[in-house]
Amino acid sequence: MCPDSASELCPLRKVKMALVSEFLGQLVLNLGRESEPKYPTVLPFPDFDPDKDAARIETAIKTKGVDEQTIIDILTKRTYPQRREIAFAYEKRAKKDIISALKAALSGSLESVILGLMKSTSQFDATEIKASMKGLGTDEETLIEMVCSRSNEELVEIKKVYKELFKKDLAKDVAGDTSGNFAKLLLALVETKREDPSSVVDYDKIDHDARALYEAGVKRKGTDVATWISIMSERSVPHLQKVFERYKSYSPYDMKESIKKEVKGDLEKSFLTLVECFENKQLYFATRLNDAMKSKGAKDKVVTRIIVSRCEVDLMKIRSEFKKLTGKSLYQTIAEHTKGDYQKALLSLCAGDD
Repeated sequence: MCPDSASELCPLRKVKMALVSEFLGQLVLNLGRESEPKYPTVLPFPDFDPDKDAARIETAIKTKGVDEQTIIDILTKRTYPQRREIAFAYEKRAKKDIISALKAALSGSLESVILGLMKSTSQFDATEIKASMKGLGTDEETLIEMVCSRSNEELVEIKKVYKELFKKDLAKDVAGDTSGNFAKLLLALVETKREDPSSVVDYDKIDHDARALYEAGVKRKGTDVATWISIMSERSVPHLQKVFERYKSYSPYDMKESIKKEVKGDLEKSFLTLVECFENKQLYFATRLNDAMKSKGAKDKVVTRIIVSRCEVDLMKIRSEFKKLTGKSLYQTIAEHTKGDYQKALLSLCAGDD
């Protein structure tokens, strides 16, 4: 019980205690997980009204020639949970599902963006990974980007969703579609055995891993790829950042130069993607976007995939890395290299010029 003199403070004290315990609860939750901070460009729309949005989309689809602008305005400015509510409201109104309606109304790159937005981030990622392994031949570039750039947390979710959507195991599909050390590396990542970041810095382990990477590669004839795979797929990201720094005191080359000297082909690309993402994931995506738009005729698929998959994750940070990398804003670059409704959708997801 509170003493009389302090009775007025009691409710306040209770609130403070509740806030402190909630904060500690969050802290415990976050320490146990590899949760990354988010920097989305798509935020929950204020004064959200799914029925009103569904009605506007229905009218836009029925309009002669289709009113793409309204579809873009609404769906690129709502978060995935809001888009789901719109989808339910649409189905109730129109007695058909919104995906089929949008598919019939749109085409080309704009259709890819809008249909991509109707999936959650992990559904979109799972679908892209599946598409990269579909049919004859594998789209290794996409597979490498998707598997090597995703955090442990994201991969756990992707595996779950992949199983729900395709009734198949992601690991089995990857194993069936790739071979050799390339397959071993991807499978090690898909196993999601990466340690969570620790608040304690283990300098002995950092030194041991740095020396092991050196002795498994540059120091010997031939490469002990298994050692590289286990260290790079099992250690936490902050630990690996320190390992790569320490590595320079053993090797005349940094980690990326060592990879280029030791391995080739898809395995080289995968290891390089991993190291680039460990060092600065948003810079990796900014570089991918820049390369895709620099090539003659922008590689729409790559641009669409990165913008759609990262707009609710870290596109704001990718934007700032893009500006540092190229001296130009992502917004300006998209405006220069794309056109029409596709351009409008991407610029809306980019959410502003830097």
